[in-house]
Amino acid sequence: MKDAVESMILAGDVGATKTILGLFASGNGRPSLVSQKTFRSASYQGLAPMVREFLADGNRAVSACFGVAGPVINNTAEVTNLSWFEDGQSLASDLKLERVSLINDIVAIGYGVAALKDEDFLVLNPGKNLGPANSAIIAAGTGLGECTLYWDGKHHVPVPSEAGHSDFAPYDDLSTELIRYLRNKGLFTNIEQILSGPGLVNIYSFLRDTTGMVESADVIQAMRMEDPAAVIAQAASEGRCKLCMRTLEIFVCAYGAEAGNLALRTVAVGGIYLSGGISRRILSNLQDGAFMRWFINKDRQASLLSQIPVRVILNDNTPLFGAVRYLAQR
Repeated sequence: MKDAVESMILAGDVGATKTILGLFASGNGRPSLVSQKTFRSASYQGLAPMVREFLADGNRAVSACFGVAGPVINNTAEVTNLSWFEDGQSLASDLKLERVSLINDIVAIGYGVAALKDEDFLVLNPGKNLGPANSAIIAAGTGLGECTLYWDGKHHVPVPSEAGHSDFAPYDDLSTELIRYLRNKGLFTNIEQILSGPGLVNIYSFLRDTTGMVESADVIQAMRMEDPAAVIAQAASEGRCKLCMRTLEIFVCAYGAEAGNLALRTVAVGGIYLSGGISRRILSNLQDGAFMRWFINKDRQASLLSQIPVRVILNDNTPLFGAVRYLAQR
């Protein structure tokens, strides 16, 4: 029984809104989930008290790996949009674990992709098998994350980035006007200001303020009670609000354009993976053709991009799988 306990790995997906902790039995294939719990991040002062609560339920682990929303330097991280500073070595000592590793949350997804099955993906573009090559991940959620899966000749190695904070590249007249609108409001015009939950709200406000499109009374009321981005996405998907529908159309086009940029920057002919809560919430909109049109619309490289497989990751536990695989490999 002692060996079974020692093989258990604690994995975490740490975000500004919520944190998911899971206890896994590690293995060479897909990690086996033993126990899982979701926490509201803002209700805690950091990871340590959250982990203690999780382990108090009878869960036992020897080591842990947490995918963190934010840059990770020397096994330390400041969690984006939270006042948390986490140090892997200090966490290990505090929680009496042999080892605690911190990695970027999108990097965790990168490690987790190898654990997924065919049913864990929605295919937007089947593409062609161009042989082993770089792949990449783009994930729209509370923020916007990107990660290269570098092919080293034997394995895909996730390479972290903070590309979501890079400047947004307008791709048509309307997106140029959107950038001007955001600048006039004093906002940084980075990619995350458009391709994220807050970005959906920014696009909605832009259309409301510049086109004369009328807000729906039920949407206004729902936004007062719930997450505005979720309200916009749901109203658009259900066809209840023309302003929300137009907002989501622009979002999908911008998402496709940036995913195409990522594919070109990394020569990701092995495939592009979409992840993040928004991606899974707007599947029908991603399938209507606009995403792929703007993904491919890159002048002389259009033919190359049309051959790249594009898939949406459907499995919510991919970051947890990746955290386990990262730690097991070490």
